[in-house]
Formats: sequence, structure tokens, C-alpha cells
Amino acid sequence: MSLQPPPLSLYVHLPWCVRKCPYCDFNSHPAPEQLPQRDYIEALLEDLTLDLSAIGNRSLISIFFGGGTPSLFSPEEIGRFLEGVREQVNCDAEIEITLEANPGTIEHGRFRGYRDAGVTRVSLGAQTFSEHHLKALGRIHGSGDIARAVGELEQAGLENFNLDLMYGLPHQTQAEAIADVEAAIALRPQHLSHYQLTLEPGTVFYHRPPPLPDDDATWDMQIQCQALLARHGYEQYEVSAYAQAGRRCRHNLNYWQFGDYIGVGAGAHGKLTHEVIERTARCKQPRDYLSRRPQNRIAERRVVLSTELPFEYMLNALRLREGFSVPHFEQRTGLHEESIATQLRAAQARGLLDLTGPGHWRPTEFGNRFLNELQAMFLPTTA
Repeated sequence: MSLQPPPLSLYVHLPWCVRKCPYCDFNSHPAPEQLPQRDYIEALLEDLTLDLSAIGNRSLISIFFGGGTPSLFSPEEIGRFLEGVREQVNCDAEIEITLEANPGTIEHGRFRGYRDAGVTRVSLGAQTFSEHHLKALGRIHGSGDIARAVGELEQAGLENFNLDLMYGLPHQTQAEAIADVEAAIALRPQHLSHYQLTLEPGTVFYHRPPPLPDDDATWDMQIQCQALLARHGYEQYEVSAYAQAGRRCRHNLNYWQFGDYIGVGAGAHGKLTHEVIERTARCKQPRDYLSRRPQNRIAERRVVLSTELPFEYMLNALRLREGFSVPHFEQRTGLHEESIATQLRAAQARGLLDLTGPGHWRPTEFGNRFLNELQAMFLPTTA
């Protein structure tokens, strides 16, 4: 089957933070005394120009500024970048433009500047409303900063915002996890990301693990918080994503539906479909990135083999509560249903997948709980 280019997004990585959190495994670095904002924005636009040949006539459906802490960049520089994007690429009339922000880095009036620059959605890294848990996580903000940031969003007319929350924190009780969700709901976000703290290799927490709740306790936290969110109109549409009606994150949905995305900036990853599916990664260190010519910033470029595509697709699509359809799998991978038929039957036999309609598969509750095991069933087999 021939590959058809899917919807296209743009990911923009701004790699600096005020301070590195002990649980964070993202490509982020303590900010220098003076950020090289102008030079970095120029480099981002150079990256975009380099990828134009693979875009074709597609329009961008979303742009996502991630980090790091993108809100360390001024609204003027964010606006300059977005202006440069529109000069080079078509943008969907309803394009979603998300900016991640730390509640502790927002100055009065800054969200209005981001809105005027073109930002349509903000994702606030709240993580928890508990002062002692914020301190344990190494966050630079207090719980009061979260409410103040939401107030700034409302004054700026940016009512479409997400709150990031974590559970399974060191010494956290179920009551504390529920209290966090209640505090978040009280601020009326359109979207909530609610995910479990995990100890990732290379982080401070991984090398010096704090005492975390056990698996049964964190599962109970998840179930209780899911029920609370559902009662307040937040539909769970992905493993850790909950949204009010019509407010699903368009950018992340494109990832989970195996869409294409350009990745610009230090350490940014991209996925582009032409005759094959190609993944790229740019060099990670900001200083190294800025010192290189655009074509030399690509640290990795590889074609995804046909044997790898079922796992890569399922790694994303099985995170969605609604699952996937076989025609969609065939369209996004160029493979036939026969390439996954054995795995589908095996997953169904083990109670991990349900066939919910003609050619439509969805993880069961058991499959959602053991999602890693389900996804691993689609890994390439070795001879």
C-alpha cells in the first residue's frame, strides 16, 4: 500500500528552565543569566526552512512550544517566530498554538502578550497544589502562583488552558491526590493532564529514589481521581488526558493518531511521511546546537522499517481510550491488516483488546492497566 501524508504539526523546543526538577528527564538546561532569545529564534526558523521540502502543500494543524520553560521567552520573540512560520508554511484556519508555562515565571500582563502573538492555548505545569509536595518535587512556584497564573489567563482571554497534575508523589496519600484534583477543577481548566510520577533513568530521583506509594495505592489514586474528573465533565480520551467537550489537545492527538510533525530546536524530534516514514532528532545541547549550521544540527535521521511500524503505531494509538480502526492503521503505516492479525487475536485472547465494531479495536480496562505489555506484543519478532 502507498503511504498518504497525514496531518502535520510543529513542535518547538525551548530547552531552558530556571532550575532542573529532580524527576525531569526532558532535554532541559538551567537558563544562563541572559537567554540568547533572538539567536535561538533565528535558529528555529532555519530548522523549519530545512524541512520545507518534506512538507508539500500541507497546512499546519497545530504548533506546540515545549521545554524547558517556554514562558521564559518574551511574547515579542514568540510572536516573531510565529510570524516567520506563517511566511513559510500554510496554517490551518483553526490552528491550535499551545505554549507551556511555569506558574512561577509569569509576570503580570505577559499572557496577554502571548495571546496577541498568536498563542491560543496554554499548558500550566501545576503538578500539585500541596506546598510540601511542590518543595519535594523541586518546583519553583507555590500553590498560590497557580491560581494567580490562571487569573492572568482569564484576564488575557485565554480560556482554553490545561493544567498538568502528578500523582503517586513521595509519601502522597489518596486523600492528597484527590485534593489536588479538586483544587484543579475549581480553577475550571478546559483540559487536565493527570499522570503518575515515574523514576526515569538519568534523573536525580532515579539515582536517589524517594519513597513512593506502592502500585496498588497509585492504582487506587488513579481510579478515584478518574471518577472525580468524570463527574465534573472531564472525559478521559487518552491514558493521562482529560478534556471538557470539544477541548481535546489537537497537537497531542496528532501524535497519538500517528500523524506527522516537524521538530525544531535543540533535541527536538520529528516524524515526516513521504515515500517512507522518517524520524529525525536534532542535537541536544543548546550551545552546540546554536554553533552549528542548520544542516549539521540533525544528530539522527532514520527510516522506520516496515517491521517496526506496527509497534510504533500501537505505541501511540493504544494510548487512546477509543482505540483504533484497521483502515486507519493501514492508511498511516502503508501496511495490510495481515501484518498485525496474529497479534490482534493473541491480545484479544488474553483479554487485552476488544473488537468493538467492524475493524475497530479498543484496549479493555485490563489492557489499559497493562498497556506496556499490550504494546510490546507488536514489537518486531526476531528470527
